[in-house]
Amino acid sequence: MTDAADNNIADIADIADIAVVAGVEVDTRHWIGGRRVASATTFTDYSPIDESPIAEIHAGTATEVDAAVAAARAAFPAWAALSVKERSDILRAVADGIEARVEELAQVETLDNGSLLRSHRRGVMPRVAMNFRAFADYAEHQLGHPDMEVPGRGHRQRITYDPAGVVAIITPWNAPLMLASWRIGPALAAGNTVVVKPPEWAPLTASLLADIMHEAGVPAGVFNVVQGTGLEAGAPLTAHPDINRLAFTGSVPTAGVISKAAAANIVPLSYELGGKSPLLVFEDADLDLAVDLAVEQFDNAGQVCLKAARMIVHSSLADEFTERVVAKAKTLVQGDPRDEATDVSALVSRRHFEQISGFVERALADGARPLLGGGPNTELGGLYFSPTILVDADPTAEIMTEEVFGPVVTIETFETEEEAVAKANDTRFGLAATLATGSPERAERVSKQLRAGTVWVNCFFVRDLNAPFGGSGRSGIGREGGIWSFDFYTDIKNSVFAPDGWGDEGGESDG
Repeated sequence: MTDAADNNIADIADIADIAVVAGVEVDTRHWIGGRRVASATTFTDYSPIDESPIAEIHAGTATEVDAAVAAARAAFPAWAALSVKERSDILRAVADGIEARVEELAQVETLDNGSLLRSHRRGVMPRVAMNFRAFADYAEHQLGHPDMEVPGRGHRQRITYDPAGVVAIITPWNAPLMLASWRIGPALAAGNTVVVKPPEWAPLTASLLADIMHEAGVPAGVFNVVQGTGLEAGAPLTAHPDINRLAFTGSVPTAGVISKAAAANIVPLSYELGGKSPLLVFEDADLDLAVDLAVEQFDNAGQVCLKAARMIVHSSLADEFTERVVAKAKTLVQGDPRDEATDVSALVSRRHFEQISGFVERALADGARPLLGGGPNTELGGLYFSPTILVDADPTAEIMTEEVFGPVVTIETFETEEEAVAKANDTRFGLAATLATGSPERAERVSKQLRAGTVWVNCFFVRDLNAPFGGSGRSGIGREGGIWSFDFYTDIKNSVFAPDGWGDEGGESDG
C-alpha cells in the first residue's frame, strides 16, 4: 500500500462507538427511535481494498429489532398524519443533506465496499440525493386524485393511497446507499416508517444516512437502522409480526428464506434479486457500440445485478467482436478504487472472492476456454479477480445458468434471430436484456419477445425513476419506480359517497 492509502484507512481505536473512516467519523451503533443504541457484541467490517479492518460494528439481534420496530410503530401515526407536502419537504431536506456530504459519503463507501471513488463522487451519491428528491416530488404531485363520478349513479368515488405502516428494508452491499434510497424514499414519502438492515459487508453509509435524516428533521422513530448479520438481525426482522411491507435486494437463496418467514404474517414482498442477462449483438449492429456495451459489463468488478453476463453474438461478427472486446478489456486498469485511473476494483469480501474463483475453476474444468483472465490478479493479490472472458462453455454449464456476480462474462454465437431470442430467454432469471442492432424493426420485434423487466436497445443502464423496474422468474417479485413504488408501499382505498353525501338507495354490486 502507498502512504496515501495508509492515511485513509480507519483509526478504530474507539471501537465502542466511533470509527474514523477516510477522515469521516461514523457512529457504529444502531439508530433506533431517534438515538444511538449499543449492542453487547460487535463484528468487524473489512475494506475490500486490502482486507484491513476499518470498523467494529454493533451487532443487532432480535432485541434491537424489536426496539426498532416498536419505535417505528409508535412514530407511524404522526408521520402518516402529515400532509404529503410536509413529508416531501422533509425528504427534500434529506436530499440537500446528502448533496452537502457527497464527498464524505463517497470516501466512506469506497473504503467499505470497494467501488470506484470517481463513480461515487460523480454518479452514485448525487443519484442518492436525486432518489429522495424525485420520490418526494412524485408523491406530492401524483398521489392526490380528484373525485370521480360512478357512471349512471351520481355517486362520487375517491381513490387514496394510505400508508401501509412499518416497512422493513434489507439492502445489498454492491451499491448500499443508492439501492437503499430507492426503497426508503418512496416508503417515507408515502407516510410509512422504516426499519433498515444494511449489509454486514458494507454497513457504514447507512449510519451516516441516519445522521443526515436527523439533521433534516425526520422525527424520531420514522427512520431506524439495525446493523448485524442476516441470521442475527435480518431473520428476526423479516419474521416480525408488526412489519407491514418487506423490501429486499439480494440473492435468490436468501429471498427463499425470507419468503417463508414473511408468509406466516401475510406480509407483501418486493424483491429485486439476481440476473443472468444477455447482450444480443446482431449482424447489423454498430460494432463500436457493441464493443463498448460489452466492456461496460465489467463496471463495479461485475458486481451489478443488471450486467449482461451472457454475450450472444451473430456468427458473422463473432470473431471481430470477440477480438475487439478482449483487446479493449485488456486496457482496463485494475487496482485501488481511490485512484482516478482505476476501472476495475476488488471484490467485496474474501467469501465472495472465493465464490467467484470457484465458479471460474469449475467452468474451466468443464471445458470453457479463457480468452482473458481466468483467475485472480496475481500482481495485486488480495481480493482482485481479473476481468475474465470465457468461450466454448456448454450451454447447460453452471457458468451459463447461474449468476456469478463478478467480472466474468461468456461469449456464444447464434445464426438466426429466432435462435438469438431462444438463447436469451433460456434462463430462470428475467431481470434485464440488452441488444445491439441497426434495425428499428428488429429492435421492436425482439424487445417484445425477450423475457426481461428492462430491455435496453443500443444503450445500457439508462433508468427513469418514473418507469417500472423489476424482474420476472428468479429475478424478483413486483415492480418499483413511479406509481409502482407507491402501489407497493400503500394500501389503496376507494371511498364511495352517496349523492349529496347522505343516503343510498342501494343497488347492484360488482363484487
